[in-house]
Amino acid sequence: MLALVKNLTNYYYVKEYDCKREINFSLFFCLVFTLGNMYFLEISGYGYPKSVCQNVTYWFLNKYLPRHKINIEILHRRLKSDGVCGYCDVNGSSYKPRNFLIELDTYMKKELYIKTLLHELVHLKQWVIGSLREKRGKMYYDKELINNYEYLYQPHEIEARKEELILYDLFTNHKEMWTLHEAAHKSPKRFQFVVY
Repeated sequence: MLALVKNLTNYYYVKEYDCKREINFSLFFCLVFTLGNMYFLEISGYGYPKSVCQNVTYWFLNKYLPRHKINIEILHRRLKSDGVCGYCDVNGSSYKPRNFLIELDTYMKKELYIKTLLHELVHLKQWVIGSLREKRGKMYYDKELINNYEYLYQPHEIEARKEELILYDLFTNHKEMWTLHEAAHKSPKRFQFVVY
């Protein structure tokens, strides 16, 4: 009986070591895999709801762009003089862009703020998936030159206006909407937030 216990104990130690090795390998694989799918979100400015900005952005990226490494800077500043509520621009190269600047007007009501942020995130998605492109200084949407249209009739803007309403309904009625705190616990390595 003592020999059986000793053999079982040695077997347990071997199994424990193998298990640790498997866990470490799995953890390494998981870290490498998630590092390739990480979002970096930098939020700055004034006059905006921080938690709403983070939650909307997290929800959108997790739902529509879960497998992309994207860097987003969301800047809140006064845009009333420009006559707009928001912009989405590519930082750096427009070939397979992954660095973006979203500018949003300050002191918007919550509903307008969420719709505007979703509108700009739709443009971000258009850039990432390649439906919105820039070639030789001209903008194309699905191989169609958009510089020939007035702003309201540009095809990428029409799509963004339609989708912002659909996304707003999905976001506000989403039963499993995570707060930023819950999201950090469910996928801690996928998101980095910097709030100023």
